[in-house]
Amino acid sequence: MSAAAKKHPKLDKKVYEAELARLQIELVKLQEWVRHSGARIVILFEGRDAAGKGGTIKRVAENLNPRVARIAALPAPTERERTQWYFQRYVPHLPAAGEMVLFDRSWYNRAGVEHVMGYCTEEQYALFMRQAPAFEQMLIDDGILLRKYWFSVSDEEQLKRFQSRAEDPIRRWKLSPTDIESINRWEDYSRAKDEMMAYTDTVTSPWFVVESDSKKRARLNMIAHFLSTVPYTDVEPPGIEIPDRPAATGSYERPPRERATYVPDHVAELLGKS
Repeated sequence: MSAAAKKHPKLDKKVYEAELARLQIELVKLQEWVRHSGARIVILFEGRDAAGKGGTIKRVAENLNPRVARIAALPAPTERERTQWYFQRYVPHLPAAGEMVLFDRSWYNRAGVEHVMGYCTEEQYALFMRQAPAFEQMLIDDGILLRKYWFSVSDEEQLKRFQSRAEDPIRRWKLSPTDIESINRWEDYSRAKDEMMAYTDTVTSPWFVVESDSKKRARLNMIAHFLSTVPYTDVEPPGIEIPDRPAATGSYERPPRERATYVPDHVAELLGKS
C-alpha cells in the first residue's frame, strides 16, 4: 500500500468544519498582510486527476478578496502560445505587489500530462527539466514567495472518484478523455512524477506532498502547512462605523411594482408541491 493510501482515523465532520473555519480566518489575516506589506505569493497545486486539488483551492479562496487572491487555471495553449518560450504564457499571471495567485495546475503540465501523453517532444521535455529550477529561482530571487504542493492519491481512490463523477450529472463535465486514459497510464504518470521531483525538488523551491485519499484531511493539512510557511502578521483592520439611515424627506416615491418585471416565485411553487 502506498503512503498516500494509508488509512487514517475518520475525521469528524464537526472537527473538520471548526478547524476549516479557523484556518480560513487565518487566511483572511494573511490576505490583509499581503495587501499591506506588498508581498507576492504563488501557490502551485499539482497532482493526479481527481486528487482533490480543486476542492482545496476552493476552500483556500472562498473567503478571500478575488482582487487580492486569484485563481489561474489556464486552458490549452493556442497555436501562437505553442511557439512561445514555454514559461511565457504563465508569466502574465504572476502576482504584482499585494497579490496572491493560486495556480490550478501550472507550468508542470509539461513534466506530467504533456510528457506522458506525447503532447511535447522529448527535446522540449528535457529543456523544461533544465529550465524549471532556474525559472523558479528567478521568481524567488525577485522576492516572490513560491509554494509547490503535490496532491497524492492512490489508484483505488482515484478510480472510485472517477466512477463517482461519471454517475453525477453535476460533476460529469470534470471527466475528459485524458482523465480516463490516465487510468491506463498510472505507472507512466508515476514515473513522470518521480522524475519531476528528482529534477525540481530543490532546497530553495521544494515540493510538499499532501496525502489526499481523504479530501477533508488534505484540505486542512495543506492550508495549515501553507500558513506555517509564511511570516505574516495580524494587521489591524480599519474601524468601520455604520451610520444611521437618514430620515426620509418624502421627496422620493417608489414606482409602482407593476412597472418592473419580476422573476416568477419558483420557491412558492416548489413549496406548494411539498
